Amino acid sequence: MKTYLVGGAVRDELLGLPVKDRDWVVTGATPDEMLKRGFKQVGADFPVFLHPDTREEYALARTERKQGRGYHGFSVYSAPDVTLEDDLRRRDLTINAMAKSAAGELVDPFGGREDIRTRSLRHVSEAFSEDPLRILRTARFAARLQPLGFTVAESTMALMRQMVEEGEVEHLVPERVWQEIQRALHENDPGTFFDVLRECGALKHIIPELVPDESYSAALSALRCVHSIDGDTSARFAALMSPLASDDASNRAVQLKAPNDCQDLARLTTGLLPKIRSMTCHHPETLLGLLDEADVWRRADRFLVLMGALRCALPDTEQSKLEWLESAQRAAAGVEAKELMQQGFKGKELGLAIRNERLRRISEL
Repeated sequence: MKTYLVGGAVRDELLGLPVKDRDWVVTGATPDEMLKRGFKQVGADFPVFLHPDTREEYALARTERKQGRGYHGFSVYSAPDVTLEDDLRRRDLTINAMAKSAAGELVDPFGGREDIRTRSLRHVSEAFSEDPLRILRTARFAARLQPLGFTVAESTMALMRQMVEEGEVEHLVPERVWQEIQRALHENDPGTFFDVLRECGALKHIIPELVPDESYSAALSALRCVHSIDGDTSARFAALMSPLASDDASNRAVQLKAPNDCQDLARLTTGLLPKIRSMTCHHPETLLGLLDEADVWRRADRFLVLMGALRCALPDTEQSKLEWLESAQRAAAGVEAKELMQQGFKGKELGLAIRNERLRRISEL
């Protein structure tokens, strides 16, 4: 029985990056032996165990064989005769297919260290093509490591294009696609994720509305702007969807199975943008209508996030219109229903009185 540190921890150590999580591979062992040593089994599809003290994951060395389409079409074989190299061969990129022995020796059968030196994201073997999720993972690693100069190797890009042409991407389940998109939105350069997907042809299957040059350029500009101000996931996704028509953005968000907060902000952003662009003056009725549509009175925190997305989606020449909207919100926010109730307003009359008071305060700006 031998234990090796594998994957991201080895990669990040060689890159001089902080090591966040450590994963281990165990060769020459059986599940019973792991349990006898105090490990707790947690893997359902293949033997993964938690260390009794560190709680880090230890997986028995395994191989995978393609049996069907998509992410789940694999059979897994794990036994004491599976070698470390067998286990590393099934991994996606060479920089993720390195290991480190207990003695500190680097095990690098596929040239990961050289690819780190040349800043290349290269597939380990032709088995890469068996899992379409690896296209998205490669794009995400490109987004993470782009500031360090990493790019996708030509051979890997060619293989990804071939996978797209053969229809593999169409077998991805929406939940896994969204998981990768969500992670990518927070990588060091999220736009690179979509650049890679567009270059290999996968974007037209995942978010086809962004394929046209004008929409794509506007989407990435807005996304990079939100990224620079450290917006949350919903703001980043709304920025990405911002060039689209509201119905298209809403439908795509549903098909991607984005969380409700992301769907709502994308809908609001794309719904409000054309109305804001069409404003030609500080018109109180229009401003109040926009604030009502944004439900700012009940969702003040979301309004701040929405404004960040809108600011990044609008050109500099339109920014003053957002200042009108923010001023109107501040002016109308002080209207208190309790004060109007004390004046005798109730029921529908109370609602009308609140609206009129908000309108009056906006008109005085």
